[in-house]
Amino acid sequence: MCAGMAPGLGAPPAVPARLVVLLSLLGLAAAGKLLVVPADGSHWLSMREVLDVLHQKGHEIVVVAPAATLYIKPSKSYELKSYAVPLTLEGVKKELGAFLQMSFEEGFFLTRFFKAYEGLKRLGELTVHGCECLLKDQELIRYLEESKFDALLTDPVSLCGLILAEHLSLPSVYFLRGVPCGLDFEATQCPRPLSYVPRDLSQHTDHMTFLQRVENLLYEISNYFLCDFGFQSLAKLASEFLHREVTVLDLLRRGSVWLLRAEFVMDYPRPLMPNIIPIGGVHCAHKKLTQGEVLCCREESSCPFG
Repeated sequence: MCAGMAPGLGAPPAVPARLVVLLSLLGLAAAGKLLVVPADGSHWLSMREVLDVLHQKGHEIVVVAPAATLYIKPSKSYELKSYAVPLTLEGVKKELGAFLQMSFEEGFFLTRFFKAYEGLKRLGELTVHGCECLLKDQELIRYLEESKFDALLTDPVSLCGLILAEHLSLPSVYFLRGVPCGLDFEATQCPRPLSYVPRDLSQHTDHMTFLQRVENLLYEISNYFLCDFGFQSLAKLASEFLHREVTVLDLLRRGSVWLLRAEFVMDYPRPLMPNIIPIGGVHCAHKKLTQGEVLCCREESSCPFG
């Protein structure tokens, strides 16, 4: 859930400004009404900066979030709509801590694979339960249907925003570091050759020997199974709510604009489609972070699941 930045690599001052220009172009015509479905943790710290500027530009913003969150709190920049979830704040901290610990552990491939599987399974269960609470909140869903939003901004790592965008027939803007198992590459049809792009859990670089490239293929197969297990429940929930068969890839492909929180100074070079805009460094625009927020920001670039 939480992810951050390579040590010593501060965000250049122009990066947040560049992002603000991209997102505030709508303001040249008229202020719009934006629905926001964020992910918690460092993902939210990045998005919060953008929402503050959009509010200054005159846009009306509604944020939908669970009642128990780490950092998503009421603000004058947006209206916060909360929904009840069966997890307390302490429970959220515990689950997030366990997942992050698993993400950074080293060891043999099979050991890390099964730990990743258990971590994704647990995280997937929590995500499905939380999303189910949102979708079953009839009063909140009715409010969203009647509010006539112009667009939806979401972090696709949570996937619930994707379901809402489809249900409300809204153009969606994705604000992301990545999607598990490289589904963001597949959804946007970006080339991702096994010879040059290291897969999750592989710990390889973009300069691989022949044997490492063969290993990279094996990691790709393992990632396929991880995502198949991890997203199966969410795909089922989305299909039930939308009353038709859909997959996670079907939902991801509906994204109009992908704001990618990645920089080539921290990540391996990759081909990008025209609707993918790199905005790396925006998550460190915040000048005064709490100790917990600093830790979360540092984890942004090294967490294998974005």
